[in-house]
Amino acid sequence: MGAIILQSVVKKYVSVTALNNVSLTIEEGEFFALLGPNGAGKTSIIRILLGFSHPTSGTASIHGIPCTDPSARAGIGYLPENLRIPSFLSGKDFLKRHAELNRMTKDEAERAIDRVLEIVGMKDRSGDRTANYSKGMFQRIGLAAALLNSPKLLILDEPTNGLDPIGICEFRMILERLKADKITLLLNSHILSEVERICSSAAIMNKGNILVKDTIENLVKDGESLEDVFVRVVAPHHGSAQ
Repeated sequence: MGAIILQSVVKKYVSVTALNNVSLTIEEGEFFALLGPNGAGKTSIIRILLGFSHPTSGTASIHGIPCTDPSARAGIGYLPENLRIPSFLSGKDFLKRHAELNRMTKDEAERAIDRVLEIVGMKDRSGDRTANYSKGMFQRIGLAAALLNSPKLLILDEPTNGLDPIGICEFRMILERLKADKITLLLNSHILSEVERICSSAAIMNKGNILVKDTIENLVKDGESLEDVFVRVVAPHHGSAQ
């Protein structure tokens, strides 16, 4: 059974078809990337998986549970593209709020917070106000929050957007260490060089359609980079934006 299964999913917003009969399976433990230009339908897939919206038709499930069932979200960690943290909170305060939302006891919260701060390398700065964090530190605290409930599925939406090269490298190294935990990763990113290094498989989308889905190894060959493949696959179908 796949960690994520979409079957013939259509999503329409008034006159716009965001997803056009999309079928997709992501296996457990897979590091998978959704790629495509703006308006391709990537965010619509994420919103359906998280229960923020429902398919117009078709079905979507996580670990065999329909995404319309709130229990499907129990094993998900999510880092949105535009994370917001009140500037007066410290990183640790923010994680405590998340622990409360996860209905953890005080002892459970303390253990979980220590664990995720160690994973993201933020123990020494967790007591600082987030207003004083760099962009990279801010994103690492966001990742810590996503990992707090030991999720089986981690969904990251443009997690390295706005990071400098060192911040991107640090974030990638954290994700690579998570592979040992057999976690499933769904990554939405425009930084194709990082996708090529982190993920095992990818789907390239445009205008609500999956144009190609394969392993990174099969996509990148004959001296091409993932960026070369992306342009070659998307350009003939791109045209004007929706």
